[in-house]
Amino acid sequence: METIRAVVFTNIIIAVSSLFIGLFFVGSVSGGTLFFNFYGNSCPAAEFVVRNAVTSSSSSDPSIPGKLLRLVFHDCFVEGCDASLMVKGNNTELSDPANRSVGGLSVIDSAKRDLEMLCPQTVSCADIIALAARDAVAITGGPMILIPTGRRDGVVSVASNVRPNIVDTTFTMDQMINLFSTKGLSLIDLLVLSGAHTIGAAHCSSIRSRFEQTSNGKFTLIDKTLDSNYANDLVQQCPAGASPSVTVNNDPETSMLFDNQYYRNLMNNKGLFQSDSAFLSDGRTRKFVEDLANDQQLFFESWGHSFVKLTSVGVKTGDEGQIRRFCGAIN
Repeated sequence: METIRAVVFTNIIIAVSSLFIGLFFVGSVSGGTLFFNFYGNSCPAAEFVVRNAVTSSSSSDPSIPGKLLRLVFHDCFVEGCDASLMVKGNNTELSDPANRSVGGLSVIDSAKRDLEMLCPQTVSCADIIALAARDAVAITGGPMILIPTGRRDGVVSVASNVRPNIVDTTFTMDQMINLFSTKGLSLIDLLVLSGAHTIGAAHCSSIRSRFEQTSNGKFTLIDKTLDSNYANDLVQQCPAGASPSVTVNNDPETSMLFDNQYYRNLMNNKGLFQSDSAFLSDGRTRKFVEDLANDQQLFFESWGHSFVKLTSVGVKTGDEGQIRRFCGAIN
């Protein structure tokens, strides 16, 4: 049976082979080209400034890393990785209900302010988002990976583009696979990138479909793919009538560590979302879940490859887009 290590190894060989054609570049799904050390001459301190912003913000608010990971997913899946999610105003992506709870924007804005003083009109908000998410993984115990840069900021941000392009927690496996494939991401990428749920938190509303409210106002489990004891814990944390702001950790075991606990949780029927549980019940992914649950290094290696692919989706490069002065407004 094909293992995830074999699949990932093959993909890495292909990626490394293409990497050494010409200069150090990575082709994106849209055909744009990103480069490693893109700011080496124009703004050598760029990655340090972003890392400092992430580290300082996370030290005062431990929820920041999880928020930055969610931010990069929601940005890259709509209009590509172009910071279109950051644009403020009526009818922008940020105004859509699916994005109103997206956090971490202040970290991006902070890094951008510092970079504008150091290297005006040079470092894009899109690159800051990608680098910040990369650093969020590293400071919570995950792998520190190299990612190419050179993304430019988009000039389109429309609320109606959001819902057709992001995963809902109630999605079936086929729905998730189909959406990821439109972004140039594979089944393995889907499973590996879902490992981001090893940190962060979710609002109680995102798991309501797994429960039914009885006549006396209490929630009872209707999704039998969820461990009953874990379900009881969730009901205690998310009781009927709970404030919309109440959240529950994505990972009930090691919520502040980026590790492979997510996959061990899946093996124990403790995936928070319905879409998480689908990985264990579907024959296309169950063996891969087992591989990742048993081998954290494999997860980290796989994460590096899939994260580079994610942050290369639909990028604007060269003369496309712009370099915004402020992340929240198109120039």
